[in-house]
Amino acid sequence: MMNAIWIVLGLALLLAGGEALVRGATDIALRARISPAVVGLTIVAAGTSMPELVVSLQSTLEGRPGLAVGNVVGSNIFNIAAILGLTALIRPLKIRGNTVRLEWPVMMLAALLFVLLTRDGQCNRLEGALLFAAMLAFFAYVVWLAKHGATPVEREGLAAVVSGPLLRRGKVAVLFDLAAVAAGIGLLAGGSTLLVRGAVGIASALGVSEAVIGLTIVAAGTSAPELATSLVAAWRGRDDIAVGNVIGSNIFNVLGIVGATALIHPLEIPQEVVARDNWWMIGASLLLFPLMKTGMRINRLEGALLFAGFVLYIVLLIARV
Repeated sequence: MMNAIWIVLGLALLLAGGEALVRGATDIALRARISPAVVGLTIVAAGTSMPELVVSLQSTLEGRPGLAVGNVVGSNIFNIAAILGLTALIRPLKIRGNTVRLEWPVMMLAALLFVLLTRDGQCNRLEGALLFAAMLAFFAYVVWLAKHGATPVEREGLAAVVSGPLLRRGKVAVLFDLAAVAAGIGLLAGGSTLLVRGAVGIASALGVSEAVIGLTIVAAGTSAPELATSLVAAWRGRDDIAVGNVIGSNIFNVLGIVGATALIHPLEIPQEVVARDNWWMIGASLLLFPLMKTGMRINRLEGALLFAGFVLYIVLLIARV
């Protein structure tokens, strides 16, 4: 019971911390006259993946690589199969050309690179540096594209991600934003500690591997910001944000989170993840392409197919426990 409470409290702190950090950093960036498009592609994209980052770092530093890697791989599977599946079930999603031409290929290449680098059961600092450098190169390109090649519609969509009340003005507002950033960092740190403690406790009590807990409970919990963002965006008719949020998060998860974590401490990849879950991630990523390409939309039937695939994955995962 206490382990479940730690997990719930940890997730609550992670969500609150991520929201505070993104809001504070976004206001500061916009006040510094950085364009909303650039803010949306960087701060907001990374901000929704912040819970995964802090949990993976915390798990690695505590010597629990199964939890760290399971969190990333499980989040990517959850993002595609569960989030896009549920979102399309609620409302069919229109797909922009850039999603098929640019964003999906980068996500697919990132997943393939991760599988290739981790086939030997580890991700060392050099491999982590390669992943992280690839993320920086991608971010640099999309920022350049946003400043030079984005259409007015695309800029409007990115601005909608960070929309809200008008920017507060004055010194008090700046102090408020700095306090929000500091509070967000503190909440993320505390939330990750509680979540990891609860997840490890449940894994020990149930006699299952930490990787399985990371692939299920932790992955779904840390992906809550992406779920909320995509559902709200789709409800408001912003299909580009709903889909781009998921694909962008998956790119950041593999290149940014695994890269940064391996740079700080080399990662051991559990054999079960290498032999099974990596391929589920590749399969989900591959399946997404024809679903988007046919008719340039994901309809309710295709959403049901994605979500059914996620349910099948969870059932098979639990059956092997």
